[in-house]
Amino acid sequence: MAKPNYSFEKRQRELEKKKKKEEKLQRKLARGSEPQADAAPEGAQAQAAAPGAGTEPGGGQ
Repeated sequence: MAKPNYSFEKRQRELEKKKKKEEKLQRKLARGSEPQADAAPEGAQAQAAAPGAGTEPGGGQ
């Protein structure tokens, strides 16, 4: 029986993490550029995004 090649497996995991991190960065950059194109001011967007800003998390249960 062949012994496992842990170095290869580790390298594959590292490559997968790097790929996932790059994809996440691209999504973040794409999302970050969209709100700038809108005409609404940033303060209005922040308030609209968090309607329950005054409540504590998990307080409904």
